[in-house]
Amino acid sequence: MIVRSEFRDLDTPTGPMRTYIYTPVSQKGKAKFPGLLLYPEIFQQTGPIVRLSMQFASHGYVVMAPEIYHDHELPGTVLSYDDAGRDKGNAYKHKTKLSSFDDGAKRVIKALKEHPSCDGRLGTVGFCIGGHLAFRAALQPEILAACCFYPTDLHSGTLGEGKNADTLQRAKEIKGEAVMIWGRQDPHVPNEGRMKIYNALLESGLLFSWHEFNADHAFMRDEGARYDPEAGRICIEIALGLFRRCL
Repeated sequence: MIVRSEFRDLDTPTGPMRTYIYTPVSQKGKAKFPGLLLYPEIFQQTGPIVRLSMQFASHGYVVMAPEIYHDHELPGTVLSYDDAGRDKGNAYKHKTKLSSFDDGAKRVIKALKEHPSCDGRLGTVGFCIGGHLAFRAALQPEILAACCFYPTDLHSGTLGEGKNADTLQRAKEIKGEAVMIWGRQDPHVPNEGRMKIYNALLESGLLFSWHEFNADHAFMRDEGARYDPEAGRICIEIALGLFRRCL
């Protein structure tokens, strides 16, 4: 399916949040599609995130991908895949208030529901910090499905200002279905961290599935040595399966 791309600066309590919009163009006259809130890594709207956004949109979803660090950077800022970019992105994830992340989620949800090509059925997907933010966005009642790729800081609760996020403890509030995807060789979420999350989700009663691959952190990023195309292909199908049955 052909995809049309654009961006809008959405108003939030902390200023404009640039949000990239990927809209499928149906050749069969279908006017409306489900919507996806797609969260990036700490580097914001990089080439790999653009391609992932377009890939999901091409399967018949209106995708909106916000810049998560709009409190700290000018619209359009992309952090580089190097030490400087990584350090800045990690600093921002601890400098941003949880309320700002939550306000951003609510604003994109509103924009998706108002989009003329969106039918109002919404899911979310995210990578790295974006996996955590997708899980957190699923606390909103409008989100029917969440696919979380190697969500960082979920086990430790260290996301946001004060490093005291309550995301995992609130898992029982999620009404939709979740898919959790991990790399076993991911140093950011070691085995004990994954087991803490798994047990917490079991106790919460959340409807979820769990998938682990012999892969490193960021194995979905189609640049660099950690990219695993075969695992990535399988994971996209897992995510699409979730969205097909829930949206």
